[in-house]
Amino acid sequence: MSRRLHDLLHAALLLALVALLAFFSTRWRAERDWSYAQRGSLSAQSAELLRTLDRPVRVVSYASQGGELRQAIADFVARYQRVKPDIALEFVDPDADPAAMRREGVRIDGELDLHYGERSERLKVLTEREFSNALLRLSRSHTRIAAFLIGDGERRADGAANADFGTFAALLAQQGVRSVPLALGSGARVPENTDLVVVADPRAALGVGAREALQSWLDVGGNLLWLTEPDSAADSAWLAQALSVRVLPGVAVDGAGAAQGLGDPSFVLITQYPAQATTRGFDLATLYPQASALGLLAGAAWDARPLLRTSAQSWTELGHIPKAGEVAAAIRYDADAGEIRGPLDLGFALSRLSPSPAKREQRAAVLGDADFLSNAYLGNGGNREFGQRLFNWLLADDALIEVPDRGAPDRSLDLSQRGLGTISVGFLVALPLLLLAAGGFIAWRRRRR
Repeated sequence: MSRRLHDLLHAALLLALVALLAFFSTRWRAERDWSYAQRGSLSAQSAELLRTLDRPVRVVSYASQGGELRQAIADFVARYQRVKPDIALEFVDPDADPAAMRREGVRIDGELDLHYGERSERLKVLTEREFSNALLRLSRSHTRIAAFLIGDGERRADGAANADFGTFAALLAQQGVRSVPLALGSGARVPENTDLVVVADPRAALGVGAREALQSWLDVGGNLLWLTEPDSAADSAWLAQALSVRVLPGVAVDGAGAAQGLGDPSFVLITQYPAQATTRGFDLATLYPQASALGLLAGAAWDARPLLRTSAQSWTELGHIPKAGEVAAAIRYDADAGEIRGPLDLGFALSRLSPSPAKREQRAAVLGDADFLSNAYLGNGGNREFGQRLFNWLLADDALIEVPDRGAPDRSLDLSQRGLGTISVGFLVALPLLLLAAGGFIAWRRRRR
């Protein structure tokens, strides 16, 4: 009897211990990442950023229900939720209402919208670096002012026409960048609270007052973005001289786009980018309809880094550019006409020591195309993401988180051609022969018995 009572008491105590462990596991948790270089958890930089966020974060994922994409996104966001529990994740099925998704600009299955306070930012690439840096940008409280020059036919930041930048300006506003119109007449100056001046494809020559104001802005260390177009009617030689660049005549055409399904070679598709802070880690394709190629002047006063570069199959077309429906084969490279063969630079990032004691570095950028940020073309490929990166750099808002490479050394195997051949012969010839010989030997042994 005492033996049975002892067993019952032992079982009861064991069940009580299991129940206590289950109860305590709902109150406290302990985790350890035993993977190489802690690849299964966030970097110390990301974790430190999350501890500085004093408001909840909402993540909306536009991922289809089928497949494993939703689970992969949930597992990724769970790393952040372990450090900051008030990160909420919700899924929206883009297949349920395709029209609404097109209005929202959703084009890739798995896109994310990050919401923090009144600001939001969209991601197409799901990596720790992109996700953490988006949170970092959203957490910055200072509103930046981007002044768009008006008065000479420039693209308007508040316009709804196809050529205007209304959609992009709305995206900038969600990230704390306020776009305002800037008219520069006689005696006018750029307001002191301006962080960036944008000259977006003026259709007429700027007046003397506007030129003097912009030159003064550059002289005191102001940041500037100049977007030009081929054969612009505006007299912009003075601005090109101030920025130490040269706008080449003609239209940049690139035959490499045909492999991507582009029938018009004057629509330049760029998939690889020169090394520069703006394009670091950026691997989305961007589209530039009828852009100007750029060159650098000798003795440049700026440190110039190429932003966009065409393929070797490109050149500056000085002849007729076919319209939609015309035969594209009419475009041919003609060295005798003075056309320049590529690769061609379509954009430069410029920097120099700032004349202003309040800033360490002055930044400017020149691009030979303004259409890529327009309402009509912003949704093509990574145009929006590239534009956001460009503005972040110009606004000196690129002090981003650098996530260290924590890949395990055994995740890749480098083999020489001889080693690959040896392994192939071993598996395709030697191993089958060895198995055949072993089978024959076993059969021979059994017959002898």
